[in-house]
Amino acid sequence: MLLAGGNLLAQQKNFVEGAKNNRIVANPLDLVYRFQPQDDAPARREAADPVCEYFKGKYYLFASKSGGYWSSPDLANWTYIPCKSIKSIENYAPTILIIGDVMYYFAGGEPDKIYKTTNPDLDEWELIQSKFAFAIWDPAFFKDDNGRVYMYWGCSNVDPIYGVEIDPADGFKPVGKAVVLIPHNAQIYGWETFGNNNETNKEGWNEGPCMLKHDGKYYLQYASPGTEFRTYADGVYVGDNPLGPFTYQEYSPFSFKPGGFIAGAGHGHTFQDKYGNYWHVATMRISIRHNFERRIGLFPVYFDEQGDMHAHTLWTDYPFVIPDRKTDFEKTDLSAGWHILSHHKKATASSLPENAAHAFDEHIESMWAAATGNSGEWLQIDLGEKKQINAIQVNFADVDFTIRAPHAPFNYQYYIEASDDAQHWTRIIDRTDNVKDAVHELLVLKKPLKSRYLRITNTKNLPGKFSLYDFRVFGKGTGKKPQQITGLTVRRNEADPRRYALSWDKQPGADGYIVNVSLPNGKTNQSIMVYENQYEGGCYNRDSEYRFSVDAFNENGITKGK
Repeated sequence: MLLAGGNLLAQQKNFVEGAKNNRIVANPLDLVYRFQPQDDAPARREAADPVCEYFKGKYYLFASKSGGYWSSPDLANWTYIPCKSIKSIENYAPTILIIGDVMYYFAGGEPDKIYKTTNPDLDEWELIQSKFAFAIWDPAFFKDDNGRVYMYWGCSNVDPIYGVEIDPADGFKPVGKAVVLIPHNAQIYGWETFGNNNETNKEGWNEGPCMLKHDGKYYLQYASPGTEFRTYADGVYVGDNPLGPFTYQEYSPFSFKPGGFIAGAGHGHTFQDKYGNYWHVATMRISIRHNFERRIGLFPVYFDEQGDMHAHTLWTDYPFVIPDRKTDFEKTDLSAGWHILSHHKKATASSLPENAAHAFDEHIESMWAAATGNSGEWLQIDLGEKKQINAIQVNFADVDFTIRAPHAPFNYQYYIEASDDAQHWTRIIDRTDNVKDAVHELLVLKKPLKSRYLRITNTKNLPGKFSLYDFRVFGKGTGKKPQQITGLTVRRNEADPRRYALSWDKQPGADGYIVNVSLPNGKTNQSIMVYENQYEGGCYNRDSEYRFSVDAFNENGITKGK
């Protein structure tokens, strides 16, 4: 996804002004993220390994360990559907298949549990007589244009990604033998290397395959190096047949988001919306209470003239617009055009104010928690001066909660006030009667507000502490964009050419930087947000050459680098 600049400004302005507020979203998606049942670890929510398809006028989204799934008419507003008729609903890595007016569901580990329904809005799934012969992990259905159906799977730091044809008319019985499709290549492709910055020499977990056919080519996608890392990403191989042979695409990983407020864009599923636009729904990580503390992200996808696959991930944890028409994602800026106003601003709180800055550091792995969960606990930010506020994202952290599954969805209740002097307050958001489980809600104001101070106040006694990962404020600053960066140096590690280190002069007025990475053909295949004037990454192909540029940004805009 682009961020408006240059000749895109007018186009982006018209696009956003034509959007209804309920089609403006920000990652992570605001879903009912269910608490997990474990008693031997802190309470945590989880959803991961998603799959999404359009079926009978709605989108249906499934994810691991969620006790159900979600439906949406527009990819922006989701309804949670608890499910008990699927006995494997708690298994990891679900996959779905649509044949005619029937949807099939399957998850890893139990080959005898394939379910079907003609109406997924009802919890009335039917178990079929399965003849599928493999106890696999991370399965993925794929139906070709000619009606033939295939299964792909793999979840290992040793074993490869496999595929086999299956016959849905005969209980999904395999047709022929399983074929090895993607081996491990961490010594060549750095992004497959284990570690939060691909910093080890251990093989990552190649997992979570997904197949997509586009313009006669087969795009076999897979994830690496592990769901608990910020570098969790999806790469792609391309072939002429559904079971290969496949060729690694040099621009991999195509879905990659190691920086920003929330990172991770791996173990995803690429699908088309009702207008023909492509999207990638994928796993984003927190991994503080548990390695599998995860969320779901949605990213626009496009194919360029050469057929290369691209996912816009960079600005998707800022507000962006879900289109209501066929849209060229390569050329159309979906960004709402609002910048983060709250990053590292002065903060205070009703209790433990020394930790309040954690709620404004643009880092989901840190958080502020009040001393209690009592009604009346509050958190406050000073933007420094009156600024235009367009939206607020409230990211609740559930610190020290005692809730465990199968508890029903949990609703926070609160209100948000604005002030020019921190003395006289006006309530701008009222959630005191809220009944919705919304822990990552993006609150888009009906009209922009100009104010200096914001305060959120809890109004419900909680089964834990009132806490936020981040209280994020979006809008437009009143100053100037930063200057173009200077002093860029790029160093490739001679001992390990999968690693690059960059540094540049710290730019006064910059809140952060965007490291743009391209192949010699000039195509940008990665854009990475960092907050310091340096970057080191180990996600690169050993035998590829790369080009780098660095942009500077602040709450007033972006200045492109050379």
